[in-house]
Amino acid sequence: YLEYNENILPLRMILNHLFRVIDPTSLNKQGGDVGTQYRIGIYYLDIEDKGEIERYIRDQKSSYLKKIVVEVERLDKFYNAEEVHQGYLEKNPSGYCHINFSVLKDHERQDPIK
Repeated sequence: YLEYNENILPLRMILNHLFRVIDPTSLNKQGGDVGTQYRIGIYYLDIEDKGEIERYIRDQKSSYLKKIVVEVERLDKFYNAEEVHQGYLEKNPSGYCHINFSVLKDHERQDPIK
């Protein structure tokens, strides 16, 4: 899961980036991967975040021809992925499911934590 400081990296910015790298209209499928384990979901801990996430999704509806199928639920349980999946992008630099950082604008490439 993602821990963040709202004062440094607002939730809306995280959601903007998420929606740039996923297909929020694809149910149980992302790229060539198919199955319920590939469903897209946003899971929150703070109830305040739920409203912001739902507003964000509502605001995005007009940008898509198909229905947005991202599930929004409270995070009740979290399990770390198996070791083979840890640091996947670093371990598989030629993998097909990479985030294309070349589409980012210069100011978006900056590390907001620094």
